[in-house]
Amino acid sequence: MESRVRWACVCALAVTRLVWAVGQADWPAYGGGPAQIRYSGLKQIDRGNVGRLQVAWSYDTGDAFPGSEFQCNPLVTGSVLYATTPKGAVVALDAATGKLRWRFDPDAGHKPLFKIRSRGLMWWSGGGESRVYAAWRQNFYSLDAKTGKPDPRFGDGGHIDLRDNFGREPRNMVSLTTPGVVYKDLLIIGSLTSETLPTSPGDIRAYDARTGALRWSFHTIPHPGEFGYDTWPKDAWKYSGSANTWTGMALDEKRGLVFAPTGSAAFDFYGANRAGDNLFANCILALKAETGERVWHFQAVHHDIWDRDYPSPPSLVALHRNGRTVDAVALTSKQGMMYVFDRETGEPLYPIGERAYPASDLDGEITAETQPYPVEPAPFARQLLTADMLTERTPAAHQAVLEQFQKLRSGGQFVPGSERGTIVFPGFDGGAEWGGSAVDPSTGVLYVNANEMAWILRMLPQHPAKPTTSGKELYTANCAACHRADLGGAPPEFPSLKKLSERFSSWEVSTILESGTGRMPSFARLGHDGVDAIVNYVLNGTNTSVHAQEDASLFMKYVNDGYRKFLDPDGYPAVKPPWGTLTAIDLNTGKFVWRVPLGEYPELAAKGLKQTGSENYGGPIVTAGGVLFIGATCYDRKFRAFDKDTGKLLWETTLPAGGNATPATYEVDGRQFVAIAAGGGKSKDPTGGTIVAFALPK
Repeated sequence: MESRVRWACVCALAVTRLVWAVGQADWPAYGGGPAQIRYSGLKQIDRGNVGRLQVAWSYDTGDAFPGSEFQCNPLVTGSVLYATTPKGAVVALDAATGKLRWRFDPDAGHKPLFKIRSRGLMWWSGGGESRVYAAWRQNFYSLDAKTGKPDPRFGDGGHIDLRDNFGREPRNMVSLTTPGVVYKDLLIIGSLTSETLPTSPGDIRAYDARTGALRWSFHTIPHPGEFGYDTWPKDAWKYSGSANTWTGMALDEKRGLVFAPTGSAAFDFYGANRAGDNLFANCILALKAETGERVWHFQAVHHDIWDRDYPSPPSLVALHRNGRTVDAVALTSKQGMMYVFDRETGEPLYPIGERAYPASDLDGEITAETQPYPVEPAPFARQLLTADMLTERTPAAHQAVLEQFQKLRSGGQFVPGSERGTIVFPGFDGGAEWGGSAVDPSTGVLYVNANEMAWILRMLPQHPAKPTTSGKELYTANCAACHRADLGGAPPEFPSLKKLSERFSSWEVSTILESGTGRMPSFARLGHDGVDAIVNYVLNGTNTSVHAQEDASLFMKYVNDGYRKFLDPDGYPAVKPPWGTLTAIDLNTGKFVWRVPLGEYPELAAKGLKQTGSENYGGPIVTAGGVLFIGATCYDRKFRAFDKDTGKLLWETTLPAGGNATPATYEVDGRQFVAIAAGGGKSKDPTGGTIVAFALPK
C-alpha cells in the first residue's frame, strides 16, 4: 500500500511539472522560457473568442522621444510584469491592472543622447530572494525584484561593467541588447559591440547571479592554443572584434547546454585583416552551461563580408525524424534559410551542402571558396533578385528601378560587395530578424516572420590617414559607412546628422564620439583634436585640419557607403510584393504549412494595393488555444491574431504606435492577458512608449 501511495505521489508530481511546463501562467523569461519557443499552454483565449479581445489596461512609460524604439518582451512572474522602457529604465507593473509598483531609472533626469535598445530582462530567484537584471550602456544591474533597488552585494554597488574581463585594451563600448539565460546561479550573456574597428571581442560570459563575479568566458575569437585559432591571422585575437552573441540564447536545462548564435566579425563588409574562415563568427555554439566548454559548433557563413549574423535565439523542440524522436535545435537566418540540428551531437537533421561562389574583386580581400547551403527546408524568403521581380507599382517606379538595377550586381546569396554595387537579398535586416520564431511543441511547426527587402552593398576605396588631415576626411573614413557621406544616414537604424546642431550641443556630440554607444564605437583613438574636427564638420560644416595617427591594423582599404535599401523613387520597396511574410514550417517534414503576407502600407491599401506585406521587426507567440499573436509590422501599427493551423486572420487592432516587439501572454487570477510594447521607431510614424494588455471581457 505504501509503495502505491509513493508511486501515486510521484505521478502527481510529474503531472504537476508537466502542466506547469505546458500551461504555465507566467512568462518568466525572454521568449517565454529557456527553450526560446515563444509558446504558452494557456488556452482561455482561443480561435472562437479571440475576436472579442479588448484593451484590459495600458501603461505609458512617458519615455518616448524622437527616434526611440520600444522592443521589450515583458517578463511576468506571479502577478508582476517587468519591462524596460525606451530610455532604458526598468518598471514593475501589476500584471492585472498595469499599475506601477516601482521604477528604476539608471539615467534619471538626463536628456537621452542616443537610442537605447533593450529587448528584455533576466529574472533569478534563490535563497528566498529574487532579482531582475538589466543593462544600460556598459552597466549590468542587479535589482531587487520587490523594490527595484540595486543589490549592493552585486559587483560595484549593484552593477558590473561589461567592458571588463576581455584581457586587452582599449576598453571599447560593450552593452547588452538582448537578455541571456539563467542556469542555476549563473547569468550567461552575450554582448552588443560595434561592428567596425576598433571594438571588443564577442566573448560569451557567465556571471555569478549573487555577486556578479565572472565564472567563465568563452572566446569567440580564439586565443593561441584554442580550437579555431588557425582560422584567423595569428594576432587577430588582439585587435579583431565582434563575433558576438547579441541575439539571445537558448538553454537545455536537462543537459546543461547553452546554445549561442553569433554574428559577423568586425569590420562587417571587408575582412582583409582577418583572412580565414573566422571561427566562431556566424556560428551556432553548443557550450556546457556550467563551464563554457565547447561541445559542438556549426558555422553558417565562412569569412562573412555581408553582415549575415544569426539574428535571433535558436528554438529547442522535439521532432519526429525517420521514425524516432530527436531533441533538436532550429535556427532561422537573415538569408532566409533554416538550419535544424541534433541538440546533442550537432548533426544536421536536413542535408546541408557547400556551394562555390565568386571571389571578391576588392584589393586584399580573400573570400571563402564555398558557403554552406541548406538543401531542406526550402528558404522562407526569396534568394535571387532578377529583373522580372522588380516593382510594377507604377510604370514610372518600374522604369526608375530597372535603370538602377541594370547598373548593379545581382547574383544571389554570397556575391561579394563591389565598387559597382551588389544587391543583398534578403537585405541586411533579413529574412529573419531579431524578433525570433515561435514553435508549437505539440506539432513541431515553427512560425517565422520575414522581411523581403533588397539592399545595396557598395564599397568605397579608402586611403590611409595623412599626417595632416581634415574633419571632412576623418568623417568620411570613420562615419560615412553608417551615416553616409552626405550626412543623410539610413534612418531609423543610422540617424541623419543633418541639422544636428538644432538637437545637440558640441559637448554632447563629443561625448558620444569619445564614449561610443551601442553599435557605434568610441573614436577616442583619434584624440581630442580629431574628435573636435569631426564635431565641427558635422555641426557647422567647418573643415579644420588636424594631425592624425592611425593604427595600421585597423585601417580598412574599403568601407561601405552606408546601409542603403533598394527603394523606388517614392520610397517603397523596389521589388514586387510580398514585402513581408509570416510562414509556418513543419520541422518534422521540412515542408511549408502555410504562408501569408504580413503588414500593409495604409496609404497604398487605401488606393487598392492591399496585402503587400511590409518590413516587420519583432516576433510571434503561439498558444494552446490555437492562436498566433504578432505585431511587428512597421507602417500599419497593427496587432494581429492568426489561426495557427491555417494562417487565417482572426482578429486585429491598431496600437498607439508600431508594435515592433514580441508580445507575452500570461494568466492572473484566472484571466489570460496578451501584452505588447507599442513604440514604433521603425517608420516615419510618431514613436511611443506604451505597454498595452488585452483580455476577454469579464
